Amino acid sequence: MALPIDSDAFSDSLVVLGAAGLVIPAFARLRVSPVIGFILVGMLVGPNGLGSLVDRYPWLYHVTITQSESISPFAELGIILLLFSIGLELSFRRLWSMRKLVFGLGASQLALCGLLIGAALYLIGQSWAGAFGLGMALALSSTALVLPMTGTRSQVGRPAFAMLLLEDVALVPIIFALGVLAPQAQDAGLEPLLTTIGLGALTIVLMLIAGRILLPPLFAQAARTKSPELFLAASLLIVIIASVATTAAGLSPIVGALLAGILIAETEFRSEVEITTAPFKGLALGVFLITIGMSVDVRQIAANWPSLVTAVIGVVLVKTIVTGALLRFAGARPGVALETGVLMSSPSETTLIVLSAAVGARLITPSTAAFWQTVTAIGLTITPVLARVGHDMARRIELRRAGGLGELADTPVPEQRVAIIGFGRVGQLVADLLRTHGKGFVGVDADIDAVATARSQGYPVLFGDISRPGLLERLELGNSAALVLTMDQPQLSLKIVRLVRARFPDLTIVARARDVYHAAELYRLGVTDAVPEALESSLQLSEAVLVDLGVAMGPVIASIHEKRDELRKEIRETGELDREPRLRRTRLSDVEAES
Repeated sequence: MALPIDSDAFSDSLVVLGAAGLVIPAFARLRVSPVIGFILVGMLVGPNGLGSLVDRYPWLYHVTITQSESISPFAELGIILLLFSIGLELSFRRLWSMRKLVFGLGASQLALCGLLIGAALYLIGQSWAGAFGLGMALALSSTALVLPMTGTRSQVGRPAFAMLLLEDVALVPIIFALGVLAPQAQDAGLEPLLTTIGLGALTIVLMLIAGRILLPPLFAQAARTKSPELFLAASLLIVIIASVATTAAGLSPIVGALLAGILIAETEFRSEVEITTAPFKGLALGVFLITIGMSVDVRQIAANWPSLVTAVIGVVLVKTIVTGALLRFAGARPGVALETGVLMSSPSETTLIVLSAAVGARLITPSTAAFWQTVTAIGLTITPVLARVGHDMARRIELRRAGGLGELADTPVPEQRVAIIGFGRVGQLVADLLRTHGKGFVGVDADIDAVATARSQGYPVLFGDISRPGLLERLELGNSAALVLTMDQPQLSLKIVRLVRARFPDLTIVARARDVYHAAELYRLGVTDAVPEALESSLQLSEAVLVDLGVAMGPVIASIHEKRDELRKEIRETGELDREPRLRRTRLSDVEAES
């Protein structure tokens, strides 16, 4: 049967697909998470936004959604695919490798935050079962927002990743516990509850066994066809079967989706499945978040803003204090503990899943769930702001801990030392070699984490922005032996060279260059030597292959130095290399546009 072109389902589908097509690239260009964009779009085009004006302006029908229930099935599919993607990120091996952080720090953070928030809600009149559900829901933090901002290997990202990993794992038992606490489950007596637990546990065990046996050959066969469509079909089939199995056992279908993801993560086809399902995951998550945005009524926010602001601040404060205190107890630096606590303080997209499960179990009323959904939507929206605030506060704390900005600025800089601007991996290697040959140095970096780490390792490093004249005065570059620029920021290095050369015409300046064209710009501004990364890599490769072919080290080194001098002369004189593809130049104008 053909779908009428003016049907609600068709119109709503076009709005959702159009929103996904616009929000993801637009917010990516603004370097803002699409999660926030989807929520805002839901608020704008939903029944509480422009959708409420359709009767007055009929043309809005084609760009709005008037009934949030019409895309509820898509939202449920979005939840299932979201949990499937979370499962893909887990795997038993990954959990075991981080077991101390995950099951120690992560479990403590989730339990304490849930307990304190739940206790506060119980004291203001919520039933104990409802307070438990709300406390655990609000204790969760956003994987979709936090990890892209921190990564998984930074000083903030590693503990944040461990806590988020535990929350993803704990989602299944939390939802199961809500089902156990449901009034209908308690009224039915102990026998049905035990039956559900036993049947659910048996189903999960059978799925784990069957997955280990059946999934590798299934995906191997799909891989032999070299058909992405078949790979996608196999992945979705596994999700559907797992969800149906857990539903039949009395558990939530999202339990099956999470297990399906974990099982696939144990196979060698995990990366291919992630790539194949990524577009559908993003779209499904977008639909889910749009429905959340549609549940937010700006007029209700305006009418109840004191309660909403109090709730948001309360949740943020509790989670910040608990997370920060646990990290300090675990030995983290004060700045890292505070920044991680603030970053993890807002609720999560998975909070909305737990709220839905609590409503389905009749532990909380729909109106209560709607209030906390609004709190969660506000929390998700302000997460980037919280991240900025947390970073700035952590920076001040680390500065004070390192002796304060004034004391850092007053640190004496001995004469005839090499000033190294940018004390990351490259700057530290330069410093190590200078130290090996008995040359003094002082480092400068604008990243307080890098400064604090370097100072704790005994390096003389100052915090500051070299482009500011005050720091140039403090470095006394006129008495320095040389200036080394190691940062991978072409525009900044050009600016510094222009500024320094104008004031210190005889100073030796050696700068890291992105390519030969950036090096040529540096030479024009007056550097003594510019070191193009691609050129040096080529020379090192040449040296390695010649030595491996049996050529004596002495002649190889001599020829490498000769070739380096020849290429540098060519860059100085012509501003380019004849061998360099002209379409891949990095001119000053390109760098400025990039900045």
